[in-house]
Amino acid sequence: MHEPPDKTSIQTPARIRFDLHWQSEDAMHTDSRVASRLALCRGLIPPELEAEIMDRHVGHCATLRFEPGAWLAPPRDDLLRELRPEHFNRRLPAGAWIEPRAGRFYPRGVLEGVEGISGSDRRPLRLVDVQPERLTADLNHPLAERALDVAVRIEAIRARGDRHVGRCTEVTALITDDGPGMQARWRGQATDFWSDDPFARPDPRPDADFYASPRLVDHLDRTAIAEIGGLYGRLIPAGAHILDLMTSWHSHLPPGLEPAAVTGLGMNRSELDANPVLTARVVHDLNRDPTLPFGDADFSAVICTVSVEYLTRPFEVFREVARVLKPGGRCILTFSNRWFPPKVIRIWQELHAFERLALVLDYLRESGRFGRLETFSLRGLPRPTDDRYAGRLAESDPVFAVWGTRL
Repeated sequence: MHEPPDKTSIQTPARIRFDLHWQSEDAMHTDSRVASRLALCRGLIPPELEAEIMDRHVGHCATLRFEPGAWLAPPRDDLLRELRPEHFNRRLPAGAWIEPRAGRFYPRGVLEGVEGISGSDRRPLRLVDVQPERLTADLNHPLAERALDVAVRIEAIRARGDRHVGRCTEVTALITDDGPGMQARWRGQATDFWSDDPFARPDPRPDADFYASPRLVDHLDRTAIAEIGGLYGRLIPAGAHILDLMTSWHSHLPPGLEPAAVTGLGMNRSELDANPVLTARVVHDLNRDPTLPFGDADFSAVICTVSVEYLTRPFEVFREVARVLKPGGRCILTFSNRWFPPKVIRIWQELHAFERLALVLDYLRESGRFGRLETFSLRGLPRPTDDRYAGRLAESDPVFAVWGTRL
């Protein structure tokens, strides 16, 4: 086996992290993608970025600015298409029925009888206007109008004899396809998430019944858990009074944070008792009563880990979160692509993963009490080799986060 080379080259794959930074009308966004075994194939890397990737040592970092139209194709008027309502196929293959909703994304294959689009086309389109007599669809990339900052970090260089072959990948697509941009509103217009009974659930029985038995299991792999802990560590100052909302036996706070106090609110007493970082424990069903049993401005941070998708009264809950937060305190919500199917709300299952970021942003917006809104996504980290899904899934569970600051 050869030793890893000192610098990157076209002869050796590398692990490279790309952080895409961009801004929408009222929020900042970071979408991170790790390419674990990227073959540095010329012609598949934008020239400006190639200069920062080729012939570089491990640890090299750089950030490049791309004005609208420089990284992705600029928006084209002919990709803003006027359609008839019958062009939208409302019946899904499994027999389910969907209605077109303004601001939402759909695979282009839902369109029938539209020139240049086939039923197998999975590229996204966005419906930007829905009227009884016509639909307007935007087929441009959701980031086409945005200025983009692309940060790159060389994390590892593979040895030439590495048995795992690097993959040639079009880097622009790797960083910006399949989601980034979907978390922003279309030209500032609100998205229709609220039609079609969005908070209905497959199991309408009281949550107290479902959560009566403790589940002392982790809902994410260790890598994703560590990334969430790192995010909390960066966003929450030491000495904070933290409310861990809808929590269980882990709070996912990093060991070195040293909060002043951590109050856990959850559904199962045994799970809360098993959580070693909690200094106070409250059993409370937010779907039955969204009022938080705390005083005004009691907390300097509120976190909610992989649970926001179960809220059936989110607007009321986040008005309450704003009430119990001190001005300047943060509300941080993290989630992934796993959930309990009987209790997840309908809209969550229907949305693309990046549209869920937009949904949670709207929860915070609705209260009118949060500013400095941000979203974060992280995909592509390798799954731990001893994880139970390691043989089936190469990548760690994705991490998504939304946070805002109490005004």
